[in-house]
Parts: sequence; C-alpha cells; structure tokens
Amino acid sequence: MSVDHTEAPVLQALSDYHREGRLSFTPPGHKQARGADPAVREVLGDAVFLGDVLASGGLDDRLERGRVLERAEKLMADAVHAEHTFFTTCGSSLSVKAAMLAVAGPHERLLIGRDAHKSVVSGLILAGIEPVWVEPRWDAERHIAHPPSAADFERAFAAHPDAKGALITSPTPYGACADLRAVAEVCHRRSRPLIVDEAWGAHLPFHPDLPSWAMDAGADVCVTSIHKMGSGLEQGSVFHLQGDLVPPELLKTRADLLGTTSPSVLVYAGLDGWRRQMMAHGRELMGGALELAERVRSAVEQLEGLHVDGREDYCGAGAADDFDPLPCVIDVTGLGITGYRAADWLREHRSVDAHLTDHRRIGAQLTHADDSATADELLAALKDLVRAAPELRPAPAVDVPPPSELRLEQAMPPRDAFFGPTENVPVTEAAGRVAAEMITPYPPGIPAVLPGERLNEPVLRYLRTGRAAGMNLPDPNDPELGTVRVVARDVRVAST
Repeated sequence: MSVDHTEAPVLQALSDYHREGRLSFTPPGHKQARGADPAVREVLGDAVFLGDVLASGGLDDRLERGRVLERAEKLMADAVHAEHTFFTTCGSSLSVKAAMLAVAGPHERLLIGRDAHKSVVSGLILAGIEPVWVEPRWDAERHIAHPPSAADFERAFAAHPDAKGALITSPTPYGACADLRAVAEVCHRRSRPLIVDEAWGAHLPFHPDLPSWAMDAGADVCVTSIHKMGSGLEQGSVFHLQGDLVPPELLKTRADLLGTTSPSVLVYAGLDGWRRQMMAHGRELMGGALELAERVRSAVEQLEGLHVDGREDYCGAGAADDFDPLPCVIDVTGLGITGYRAADWLREHRSVDAHLTDHRRIGAQLTHADDSATADELLAALKDLVRAAPELRPAPAVDVPPPSELRLEQAMPPRDAFFGPTENVPVTEAAGRVAAEMITPYPPGIPAVLPGERLNEPVLRYLRTGRAAGMNLPDPNDPELGTVRVVARDVRVAST
C-alpha cells in the first residue's frame, strides 16, 4: 500500500484546530496563550502555546476518530522500513524501558552491552530484570568503549541460554557502530529478539554513506531520539518494531505503563514534521552535513594539539564495525588540558557549547542544521582555544583504570540493591562494598557504577579524580562524592 509522505497529520490537525477557531474548556489552562504570564509569552512567543493542545479532545476528538496520531506513526514506520512505530514524548529514556519490559520480566535475564545508557539501568531497576553484561570492546590507548561484537553476544548466549533477548547501543555517542545484522542473526538463531538503543541514529536511514540502521539490519525493536540528530523537539522519541518476536500490542501496553497520559502535541508535531522533511529532502540534507563534517574535520586536524577521532581510530580488528562522522569528537590531549576545561572555556569565552565531554575529548556535534557560518564559528573558537591552552594548564590528572579494573563484579541484581536497606559510607571506605546507586559521568551518561556492583578502589579513584577535574556526576546522593550509598552490611550478597 503506497503512502503519501507529503502529508503531516499532526501538523495538519493543528492547522485545522486554529482555522476552525476551536474554543477549549479543557486543559491546558493557559487557553491558547491567553492566560500565560506576559513575561513568559515574551520569551517563548505565542506559537509555543498555540501548539499546546490536548491530544484527544483537542488535536483529535475524544475517541480519536480522526486517527491523527495513528496515521503519523504509520508514515514514520514506512519511512524507516518498520512494521510498527510508536511516538513518545518522554524521550528515549522511556522508549528503551518499554522495549526492555516487552522482552523480559522480573527475575528474567537480558543480555546487555555494558556501555548502555543510564536509562537502561533504570529499566532494570524498575522491572527487576537481571542483566547479563556483555563487555564492550575497550580501546585501552584512547580510553574509550565500542559496542560489543556478534561473537561477544554469541558467547553470552552460550553461557546464559535462558536469556530472553539482547540489547545493544549503536551508534554510541562517539559515533562508533556495531555490526547489527550479525548481532541480530545471533539472536534470531535462538528465536530471541534484539533491541537496539539507536538514540543517536535518527539520521542514519536517510543517506547511503551513513552506517546502516537497526530496522534494515533486522533488529526487532529500535529506539530512536529524533531530538538528538534530527529536527524534533527535546523529548521527542520513537520506537520501531518488526517481526513476530515482540507482539506490537505488548510493546504498546508496556509503553502505556510508563508513559504520560498528557502527551505534548508540540513534540508529536516535531516528530511528524521531521519525517516529512527527511522523506522530501533527507538525502540532500544529510549529504550536505557529511560534506560539511569532512571540511570541519580536516580543518580541526590542522590545528596544533587537536585530533579528530576518525574511522581509523575506531574501526578495525577488535574495535567498532562502522563509524558515523557527524559527532565530530575532538581529542584535546595534545593541548595538555582536559575535555572538561576545554568545554568550559569555549562556553565562557566564545559562547560555544560542546556536547560530549570527557577527560580528554569534546564533541562538536554536527547535523543537517549546520552550515558554513556555524562551522566557521566553531573553527574560530577552536583556534582561540589552542591559543589559550597554555593558560589552562596544568590539566588536573584523571586516573582512568585499565579495562580489567574498570569492570565491576555484579554482586546483586540492580533492583535489590537499589530498593534494599542502604547506608552512606565515606568514599575512602567504600571499596569492597556493594553500590546501591548509579554513578554516571554525564554526558554521555554511561554509568561507571551500577546498583549491585561491588566497588573497587581504581573505579572510586577514577571518579574522585574525575570530579576534581570537572567531571559531571549528577546521580549520587552526595554530589560532592564524599560519601557513597551502599548496601547495608547485614544484607546478604554474593561473595567475591
């Protein structure tokens, strides 16, 4: 059945709502901006409020007989070769939890790459799913993790044949990609579904020179943040489904369990408009972004002390399988400073915000929205950073452990550790204890410590030195990291 991708059902319904002059005696209480604070209206503009209507009983009628959302979701599914698509206004943090709950339940096992986002860990805690961690491919020289390989998942299934499925993150926030087709084949030989956290891959379906995306690679469920690399508004996420291993009604039920009953039509409109934009102009827009990224990457590489991580750094034997160049991850080690200090300086002195920051890198994310003007501003700011670098030294040392010490033993299920009896202990006395909280350098949001993991001194030292150097740790009960929340001593845990 052919579909018309010039349509945008949500946007058309909003237009009709205003054209028909509907008078609402329903939420939201600002009543089409009339009741909003004038100072707020001045900053946000009335367009925000005009697009803020009820999804049912506003955008559509009370029984949703216009099928506005359903039609928009079907168009999105067609755009990315999925059988079903569901919109959510709670970000991919909700979408990935819904996907996990549709595959495994309390006390059941799920294979998960240990480089997963904190939202995956939150899903484990909420659902009581027991993780079987699959180790990422660790680059000890660059201190960076790449997605696990198909062989890694093969070994994990052999050791845990009762696992209900697998979850992998690809692309990573750094642009490293897995061989999703090979991982999917490993799962499907066992009739087990593959979930792909593809939050950073909304753009992938729309240009042949970009890495393949989950649906074309045969994944069963794919979670995508349209707001990250696309044109959607913050919190705009979709999850796609294909095959018969995860029933669509089950996935929808799990999403309804977690989602809001007051979804934002503004976010729906952003999702709908992004799909139409990409189907009309995606190849042209993504091609322009790739050309711009190549120019920026080449120019940055010419700046003394800076290096742009590329395919040759990430891909090859024992490393990532593919590479997305648009995150544009810049290593500042040659300047003798940390990524934290570089990002802070760029924001304070050049009004340029970097995305990803770690002890040695910043991410200058490029999308189809960038052009020569924004690229030139970035390059000028980086040139100034190079000149300012001597004043930013010495860089505080961050003690990054080798992979063998960075990986912690999972002594308890995350849910049991998080909800069980706990106590706070000085960080200097926490080694050997079982963590009851997440500790996550953010961004990119990959936890260094999970509830239920047994803490060791190298990881604690990494977090202490990282925080002293500028690492953002939003999770711990004690934001200063003077204490750590751990499982109480009288709780029985696995022995070392």
